[in-house]
Amino acid sequence: MTNKRSGQPTLARRMTAEACGTALLLAAVVGSGIMGERLAGGNVAVALLANTLATGAALVALILTFGPVSGAHFNPAVTLADASQGGLAWRDAAAYLAAQVAGAFAGVAAAHLMFGEPLFSASRHARGGGGQVFAEAVATFGLLSVVWGCARTRSAAVPFAVAAYITSAYWFTSSTSFANPAVTLARSFTDTFAGIRPADAPAFMIAQLAGAAAATALFRWLVPALPEDAAAAVVVPHSGDAGAIRKGDDR
Repeated sequence: MTNKRSGQPTLARRMTAEACGTALLLAAVVGSGIMGERLAGGNVAVALLANTLATGAALVALILTFGPVSGAHFNPAVTLADASQGGLAWRDAAAYLAAQVAGAFAGVAAAHLMFGEPLFSASRHARGGGGQVFAEAVATFGLLSVVWGCARTRSAAVPFAVAAYITSAYWFTSSTSFANPAVTLARSFTDTFAGIRPADAPAFMIAQLAGAAAATALFRWLVPALPEDAAAAVVVPHSGDAGAIRKGDDR
């Protein structure tokens, strides 16, 4: 169902797309981590490789699937960056964030149910220290750079570019590239391969938002026309135009 005046999917539809997409992403991240660890026989590199490949493949599929409805943000850092450039009304951004967080926790719960784990359990996986916190800033800076850099002239390539970047960043960052505050928060409630201690999560989330803000500022300078031309197409083009989104004319 779309709004007849703007051709834009209703906010409820877009929220559902964000929640479902984020849930499936977390199910892929956590589920593949559990499966990889169980099958790797103690080889952490093999487990991480399995986790990486599953996450990258899921990202391509999910962005292609849900992008035409909501833009397939699945990430509060992306949503806030988009809203800051006028691509999304702030009241709609708040709804996106709520949907993303709810979806992230639903995805963790789904993965746990599939593998016979407790529904939620606080992680004991330590991921602290300045190096890993800085890695999250770098990871998220790179992710937003890919999104902003591709959205204006190569929008069809964004799903593949984002997945390729995250697949790479799993290995070149010391933190394994969470790059997503909703994902970080939800992963603090899984005591599995993909988890992060609740005490370590806030620093990761702050670093992620800082990295996203830095990338957004950089690309506003590098490509001055970016907000008008591409902000409404983050992560991928979807129904409606920037004017309709900014006015919130979609209910």
